[in-house]
Amino acid sequence: MRDNRENARKPEISVVVNEDGALACLYGCIDIDSSPAVRERLLLLLQSPNCKIVKIDLSAVTHIDSSGVATLIEALKIAREHRTQVRLQGLQDRLLRLFEFTGILSLFNGEHPNLIQSGCEAV
Repeated sequence: MRDNRENARKPEISVVVNEDGALACLYGCIDIDSSPAVRERLLLLLQSPNCKIVKIDLSAVTHIDSSGVATLIEALKIAREHRTQVRLQGLQDRLLRLFEFTGILSLFNGEHPNLIQSGCEAV
């Protein structure tokens, strides 16, 4: 049973790339142990030459700690350096309240967030 709990906490990332951007779907627990792998994957995506917008879907994230939030903010900083937009989507319940309350959401989505929509069902 221990393996099942550990696997449930491991993050997974699936990425779908199209002609001008990408959708990165995050799954599971994004914490101090898993955020380096998430960071690596997002940075590779953000540094690809034709990527103009990256949407990060968090609808299947079960937990995120401060290192996970820091990873997303770092991805945003790097995206801006590459003139790439980063948008969060799929935020619901606790994650939505966390990102709204801290003001982090407006960094990603500005004044017109499209949060509930998840694009990961088909991924």
